[in-house]
Parts: sequence; structure tokens; C-alpha cells
Amino acid sequence: ASDINPEDVENISVLKGAAATALYGSRGANGVIMVTTKKGKSRKGIGVSISSTITGGKIDKSTFLEYQKEYGAGYGPYYGETNPYFLDYADLDGDGVNDLVVPTTEDGSYGGKFDPSLMVYQWESFVPESENFGKKMPWVAAANDPSTFFENQLTLNNSIDLNGGNENGTFRLGYTNFDDKGILPNSTQKRNTVNLNATQKFGDRLTSGIGLTYTNQATVGRYSTGYSDNLMTQFRQWWETNVDLKRQEKFYQDTKRNVTWNMNDPIGGDFGPIYWDNPYWTRYENFQSDNRNRVFGNVNLNYKVTDWFNVTGRVSMDSFNELREQRRAVGSTAAEWGINKTDDGSGYERTDINFTEMNYDLFGTFNKRFNDDLSLSGILGTNIRKERRENIKQSTSGGLSVPGIYSIGNSVNTPPIPNEYLGEKQVNGYYASASVGFKDTYFLDVSDRYDISSALPAGSNAYNYYSGSASFVFSNLINANWLRFGKVRLGYAEVGNDTTPLNVYDVYTRSDNFGSNVLTSVPSTKNNSALRPERTKSWEAGLEMNTLGGRLGLDMSVYSVNTVDQILRVTQSTSTGYSFRYVNAGDLSNKGIEISLTGTPIKVADFKWDMTLNWSKNINKVVDLYSGVENVQLASYQGGVSLNATKGERYGTIRGTGFKYDDNGNKVINSSGYYISVADQVLGVAAPDWMGGLSNSLSYKGLVLGFLVDVSKGGEVYSLDMHYGQGTGLPYYTAGLNDLGNEIRASVADGGGVLNEGVLADGSQNTKRAPASNYSQAFYWGNASRNPGAMTVYDATYVKLREASLSYNLPKALYKNFANNISFGLVGRNLWIIKKNLPFADPESGLGAGNAQGYSSGAYPTVRSIGFNVKIDF
Repeated sequence: ASDINPEDVENISVLKGAAATALYGSRGANGVIMVTTKKGKSRKGIGVSISSTITGGKIDKSTFLEYQKEYGAGYGPYYGETNPYFLDYADLDGDGVNDLVVPTTEDGSYGGKFDPSLMVYQWESFVPESENFGKKMPWVAAANDPSTFFENQLTLNNSIDLNGGNENGTFRLGYTNFDDKGILPNSTQKRNTVNLNATQKFGDRLTSGIGLTYTNQATVGRYSTGYSDNLMTQFRQWWETNVDLKRQEKFYQDTKRNVTWNMNDPIGGDFGPIYWDNPYWTRYENFQSDNRNRVFGNVNLNYKVTDWFNVTGRVSMDSFNELREQRRAVGSTAAEWGINKTDDGSGYERTDINFTEMNYDLFGTFNKRFNDDLSLSGILGTNIRKERRENIKQSTSGGLSVPGIYSIGNSVNTPPIPNEYLGEKQVNGYYASASVGFKDTYFLDVSDRYDISSALPAGSNAYNYYSGSASFVFSNLINANWLRFGKVRLGYAEVGNDTTPLNVYDVYTRSDNFGSNVLTSVPSTKNNSALRPERTKSWEAGLEMNTLGGRLGLDMSVYSVNTVDQILRVTQSTSTGYSFRYVNAGDLSNKGIEISLTGTPIKVADFKWDMTLNWSKNINKVVDLYSGVENVQLASYQGGVSLNATKGERYGTIRGTGFKYDDNGNKVINSSGYYISVADQVLGVAAPDWMGGLSNSLSYKGLVLGFLVDVSKGGEVYSLDMHYGQGTGLPYYTAGLNDLGNEIRASVADGGGVLNEGVLADGSQNTKRAPASNYSQAFYWGNASRNPGAMTVYDATYVKLREASLSYNLPKALYKNFANNISFGLVGRNLWIIKKNLPFADPESGLGAGNAQGYSSGAYPTVRSIGFNVKIDF
């Protein structure tokens, strides 16, 4: 999808429901997004269209951490005798008294209270290039916290296309240059796209067509995700609030060294990183890059056999080659690296990918009207789809021999054996559909497709799809001025699905040699020679109406979908020699309703107001699993929290330690003021309860104002950022004053601490404050008996002003002598999160792909952007 150029898109259609998508094979099992690209048009001369857009963006600060500015580095009063929040075992200035030194080996902010009169040695005091080298510095909060790390986004998108044609043929040739600079330093993406669409007639019956797109994309510095090297985990979970980001930038730019705030032993002379690198070193030295060349498109021939029957032959191709590179510069913190996943302080990794998919289609379409009452249309055809994907992944071992040279041959140790993958699949499909209409009122549609897939075991690799639906245009039988159109529909379909290649038979994996001995081993995943195709069974009923002279419309559908024999990779006991295995798992049910209302509340003279309201609700349930299994863990998150498919429950339940409740639903507090933790509880569900959206378009002559509001209600998200971040004392609420007006981090005896809402064991209202003077107390993440994981599970509800736009078509009288159309436009995206419950992050920014949902770790802030566009047609 990222390689589809929006400038080439004519329109996008979404086909929902198995009955509508059965002919598309297994790829249409969950719906079809059909993209129609722009075509040339018959016209006099050659048309030229030029479009230019510039977009700027900044982070939405409501989606990034708000730091406390009262306490600095450390985890509590554990250090020196003079001041328990600082090291004091060395006399650095030679006055005979041990000096206070900030504990640079820590990466939390539960340390000493800031006091500008207190002079201490901190990380910058050990940087030779600093004017503060060897000097004490005032103990103050940083002037520039990590929110200043983000840069302004700038995106340029320029395109030109030529189009024309006559009664015998048409063409459109377009070129687009896309240039994007992201919000992180050293993050760019450049893409060039060329698109050609052309048709040509050969006589009255034969027509040819070609659609071809070429893209070249070069990206530097994609954003890391997850944990480890992701800078957002450093900023959100492990940070010292006394560290000034602009000073970190200065010393990297001045020295090109990894001058980090997180030093091993600066007093002892070891200035290297212990946990975290300088963020600018990470972005400019340990960056990723990739380059992809892609060609996709088709050529086709259409022969008009009769006025009602056409035969089409089509060959489609999608092919790309891609190089992905990852660098780790000498001087970085050691991290799991390369093919063998060893801890290396430097390294180079590259992955070469070649992918090709070919589709060969031959089909006939017919559309016959026998008389005024009876019509028949449909398609009969065959499809052969061939896929080939080849990956070669290589990496250094033991680090780089020569700094700055990124090649596999520059490995300290003999490079490990490359990981090589070749996956090939062919699916042969045969399909037919027919639609019978009677009096343009009654319609019956039936379809069937039969596929044979090489990715499934012989004997179980053939499966068919079939669908049937009926519709009734009841408005044809009702003579009412208020009803323009009305239709009801009912459909049933079954759809099959296969799997990716190489999941059937077991193979050995190649390991590095032991001396001169060749080693092989079993892989971590047990394949399954008895896999069966997945099946999805779907019922759908719908109602469409248009009334009040076309000013009010309704499209409503209800559905019930059951997916059985899903092909899943599930965990199993490692005593078998495998960690995972492929199985056909159970029965998943989805039932829901979708409603779309369209209306025109106002239509007077030159003013018009159009609006569309969408609302949907889906309820899923794990009806059954496999072989007596009651739960399948879909993903395991840090903090003892996991995502699960549990028999009898909704799909995607978040499980972990939860609160203890009394009979009245109150949270129970222990005698020390902490929440009591109960193991293995359902903490929420990743999926929302319902979703909705309201779009509006107000137009007056050539001026059009539009805006879209999105709503997602319910669902939960587990935030690892908050789980660790509040424990390390980063958010503002871990400091400040409590309900008594005393410092939260003061001892409970001095009136400090946190009063948790709930009741004590005897049912009385809690009045006991949990201590919060160090990281291991009120906000701590690591105690099994208290502070449950549920403390950082949040309602994922949001309401957003997703987009607003303003466009204006200049009056033609101003340019009729040299142009056909001139328009200007402003568009803003992610303008306002009106409501959310997840602190310091966008609920949509959660880490996850596929099944791994309901999880926020190292979340990037949302970018609020505004763009300006001008378009001229000649």
C-alpha cells in the first residue's frame, strides 16, 4: 500500500463481507480494497496537470511525556553518607573533602531534590570538550527535556501528469516526487513514482490496455519500535531529568563521539555507556537504511465477442528488490546483534529481498438483457497466481574490525552462516458468478471459486468458496414521494484460506560449523503435515434507503462470521525440542452491525452542507480452540502481561496481575497503603466496543470546508511506558504535592506518600498512604504481591478531529485564456485529540502488528500537520 501513489488514484472502493469478495480468493477472506487508478481521456490536444503540496508538522505534546522537574538522577537514598542521593567516595577537586557526584550509572529520576545552591559533579563534568569539565555544576532540572529532541516534519510532494487520447486510444503518464523529513534527526524518505495507463483499440472488437507503475524509494533512519534501541523507551521509561538534550547534541556534533549521560564509571575513568547511548549518536551512527525498486502493473487484451459477451486475458506483475541495512558503530552499548543474537558493541547487518508475484487471468464477462423484465450478468474465469520470495540475511560477528567500515567482511570473527529463505507458492483458481435480475426489482447473485494451493499438504490443498445473496428493491413497489430508493439484501458465503509457504514439512536448519564439523539442528517451530485450509462462514443482511428527495440516506448491515480451522503458530513445551508449532485452531465468532447515514441538512442557493455518520460494533468470541486447549497466548509483554485467545472469552484479552476487589467492587488496599495484587486476571480486551466517525462538507460556490471527527469507544491498552516510567519517577505526578499539601516523595511520617483509592481489609475507607520516597514503593513495577499490572492498563477510548480541509477553485474567468482549472487547498491532520484516557500517548500509537495489539511501548508522539496544495490543469 505504501507504494501506491495517491496522486495516481481515481477512487477507492471497499468491498465488505464474504459474499462480496468470494471471487477474489483467500486474499479476500477479510474484505477487499479496490484501488482504481487514473486513466487518460479523449480530448483535444494533451492535458497537463501540475500539483504541488508542502506539509509541515510538529508533535502533539499531549501525546508525549510531561516530566517532573523537581528531582534528578537516582533510585532513592542509597548512595553517599554526606547526601544519600549522591556518590561521595572521591575527592575530585583536591580540597580534602569527598565531592557529591550524580550517579550516572542509573537511568531513573528518583534521586535528590533539585537545589540550585547545591554544587555537584554530573555527566557533563566528565566531558573534556565541555566548559564545565572538571567543575561542579548547580543541581537543577534540565532546560531542554526530551520533548526538544523532535524536529519539525517537512514533506514536499510534487507531481505532473500528461493525458490525452481520441476515439481509438487514451494515455496518462504521471510522475511524482515525494520528499519527507521526519520528526527524528536523520530521518528521511525520498520516493520517485512513474505511472503509465494506456488503452488502444484495434477495430471495433479488440482493445488492449496497459497499466504500469515504477517506484524507487530510499529511506534513512526509520524509527525503531519495541524496546531496547528504541529512543522512546529511553525517553519514556529510563531517563534522568537533569540531562539536557541540547548539551547531548552539542557534544555529539562537536566530537562525533558517543558522549552519553549514562556512563559506566566516570570517577574511575570509564566514560563509556552502560545502558543508553547518546540519543544523537543513536540517530546519526546507529541508523537503519533501505532502498526498494518496485514495478507493478498489468497488460490486458479484451475481445468483444458479441454485444453482451467479452473475453479478457490479463497478465499482472508485482516485483521488487530491496536492500535493508543496519549499523552499530564502534563505541555503542553492547546489544543483541546479528544472526546469532550475541551481545556486540558494534556491527553491520544486511538483508537482501527479491519478491515477484505473477497473476495470469483469463475470464469472460456477460451482460444480457432478454427483455424488459429479465437480465443476466456474470463472469467465468481462471487465475494462476505464482509467488516467489527470496531473502538473504547476513551479519558480522564480534563487532567491526575497523570502525566506520560497514561490510560483512569487516567482521572481527568469522561471520555466521547467512540466513537464507526461498518461499514459493502457486495457487490455481477457477471461478464463476452470475446475477439474475427481474423487473429491476428482484436480484439473485451466486458465485463459486475453487482453489488449489501448493502451500498446503497434498490431499488437503483444494478448497472452494461459494456465496449466494438476494436483494429486493422494495421502493419499486411503493408509490411514495418521500421514498426515492429502498432495498433489502441477504447473503451467505463460505471462504477458504491457505497459509504461507514452508509450514507443512519439517526441515533442518544450518548452524555454524564446530571446527571442521558441519552442524544442523531442528528449527524452533514444528511444522504440520496435516494442516487443513481455514474456513470462514458468513451471514449478512442489509437495508439501504434514500429518502427526502435524496437528502437522507441509510445503509445498514448486520453480520455473523465464524472462522474455523485457523492456521496459527502457537507456543508449546520446549521439552519437545520445539518452542512453537503450527495447528488448525478452533472457532472464532464475530457478530456485529454497521450503520452509515448520509444527509444534506442544508441546500440553499449556492450553499450546501453534506454530512456522513458511520457507526460500527463488533463482538467477537473464541468459541473453541484445539485438542482441549483452553488458552492460546498470542503475545507476551513485559511486566507479566500477555495477550490471549481464551475459550469462551473475547479474542485478544489482556491478562496479568489485577486488583483485588471486595464484594462491593472496591479495590482492596493492604496495611502499607498499596493495592493488593491478584495473579492471572483479565485486565481488558484490545478491541474497542464500537467505532464511529462524522464527516462534514460545507460548500459555497468554489469554496469547500470539510472536517472529520473519529471516535473509538472502549477497549484497553497496556502501557509499558507507564509501567516502567512511573517507577523510575519520570511523570509529573510522581512528584509534587499530595492530598495533604505535602511532598509526595517525603516520608509517610512527614506527611508524604500516595493515598490510593479503595478500602482496607475490614471494609473501611483507606486512609493509609503508600510511601513514594524511592522507586520501589508506590509506583514500583516489580512486586508480585502489590502494585498490579492493572495499574497501567488504560481505557483506549478516543475522540479526534482527524482532519480538516479548506479548498477553493478560482473563478474560471480569471484564467480561462491559459488554464482549465486552478485550485488551492489547506489540509490539517491529527489536529486535536478531543478526548483520551491513555496518559502521554495516542491510544492509536500502540506497538503491535497482526495479533499483537493492546500494547503501548516506546510510543512515538502523534504529529499534528498542516499542508498547502496548489493544482493547475492546462
